[in-house]
Amino acid sequence: MNTPATTAPAAAARIVEEYFSSPIRMLDSWVGSCAHELAQLLDEGALTRPRLDAIVEPYAERTLALGTVPVYGAGFIAAIGLLSDARSHLAWWQGEGGRQLVLASQTVNKEYIDYSELEWYRVPMSTGRPHIAGPYVDYLCSDEYTITIAVPASAGGRLLGVAGLDLLVAEVERELTPRFASLGHQVTLVNGVGRVVVSTDPRCATGDSVRGSRLSDLPRMSCSGIALDVIVEGV
Repeated sequence: MNTPATTAPAAAARIVEEYFSSPIRMLDSWVGSCAHELAQLLDEGALTRPRLDAIVEPYAERTLALGTVPVYGAGFIAAIGLLSDARSHLAWWQGEGGRQLVLASQTVNKEYIDYSELEWYRVPMSTGRPHIAGPYVDYLCSDEYTITIAVPASAGGRLLGVAGLDLLVAEVERELTPRFASLGHQVTLVNGVGRVVVSTDPRCATGDSVRGSRLSDLPRMSCSGIALDVIVEGV
């Protein structure tokens, strides 16, 4: 059954809001307690990579077990210069079985990567608000098109880093496109800079820019609380 053209954009936006609200709530449910634990060790001058990992692991395991969306990876990204034994560190678990990501074993100097300018770290750290970054090819973790949801962590007025999770775009597409298709209109989900996340239109591929395309002149419906928009054709 087709959703009336006048209400289709709002219906598409609700689909997106409901889908992404669950992983954001999951991160919100533990980021505060995690930050409190980290701050205690920080005050003692004892916050190291192993201790950060030990604190984060149970939270990451809980996030990977989230049943409402297919979480690929989860964990915590330390603020630059936070730890006593490393300038930067990702306490991260991912994939089947929730294996810990060990960047040093993948490529020389990846453990020293400066992620300060990467969107999934920079935006929540600068705004103090949750952020959805992507789609982008995640060369650090999955080498696949990825969406990262990140929530800033703070304690005592100090930003300690971000709690985050990864969703593979292929899985998001598999789950969202049938819901969009049920509206009876072509629906394209785009990020804040106009890059396609997923679309029911076969002419639109993940990562395409809608700028200068036939979609650029169509109205967008913003998704509440999420930096994503939907474009619905034929309305």
